[in-house]
Amino acid sequence: MTAPVALTALLTAVTGCVTVHGEREIIPAVDRAEAAEVLKHFNDGYNEAYRNLDPKVIDRVESGPLAEIGHADMRTQSALTPGGNPKYPSLVLDDARFTIPQQAGWPKFFLADTRSNRDRNRWFVVFLRGGAKEPWKAAYLSILSTDKVPKFATDKDGYAEAVPAAKGKDPGLATAPDAVSGAYTDYLRTGDGDVFAPGPRTTQLRAERDGLRRTPTFWTEYIDTPEKAPAFPAPALRTEDGGALVFFTAHHRERRTMAKGLRPAVTDPRTKPLLTGELTKSVTYTRVSESAVRVPAKGAGGRAVFLNRIESVTAVQGE
Repeated sequence: MTAPVALTALLTAVTGCVTVHGEREIIPAVDRAEAAEVLKHFNDGYNEAYRNLDPKVIDRVESGPLAEIGHADMRTQSALTPGGNPKYPSLVLDDARFTIPQQAGWPKFFLADTRSNRDRNRWFVVFLRGGAKEPWKAAYLSILSTDKVPKFATDKDGYAEAVPAAKGKDPGLATAPDAVSGAYTDYLRTGDGDVFAPGPRTTQLRAERDGLRRTPTFWTEYIDTPEKAPAFPAPALRTEDGGALVFFTAHHRERRTMAKGLRPAVTDPRTKPLLTGELTKSVTYTRVSESAVRVPAKGAGGRAVFLNRIESVTAVQGE
């Protein structure tokens, strides 16, 4: 398997060759040939990890929320199929359309909009690279129906615009990309704010939680934690309408405390392998969510809309 090569852009001038440094100059985050190699490297690594149930391969090709989900999957599936899963049906990502922004500085990112052999949706994979000596890794995966695929703003050469394009620059959005995670977790906690449109991941999720806060057998406490760079960057791409597609991470803890005389139980075979501690009076589930939302341009009206949200249990603690 060939590792992604470092991006080096050389301009030929009258005086000779001048190296363009990715940390200072605004250049494409990656060239299209390398982007295709990065996607193949990830696809091959993903299949290898799930066949061999090897978390080291996850670390090689994934980062951020996708790596957290992958590590939890390795623990769960290793418990269910010890020794690996050689019959794992290979994931195929093809028909790739690359959206590549021009960027200065690090991290850099690009988007692969792909076809999958799993369903009829488009699989969006966001690749991040933290520095010139670091490899590209997949950090976000979003699954979008074809009618939800946004149209990105591009320049005359076909390159997209990263939002914000430079540190400290006004992104021109109703909510800045690095503030979206905090706005979301604040909304889940309080129900206040007008950043997000009503829907399954906002109003309906809060309604579902409200139904579990107090029941005859247990009560539930929720803690939602926003995330941001450097561990969890929020890459964003400008759309044709002046808004942006923003990817972001959040963590969620749900603690269920049982009524007197009752003990908690974890029965889901996909969750039991993640359990630590002793189930006596309460159980805490830790989840990571990765989301893709459309954020409107500043002054355009409207609210941010979820295009996809994937949430996965990564730890279970009994007390």
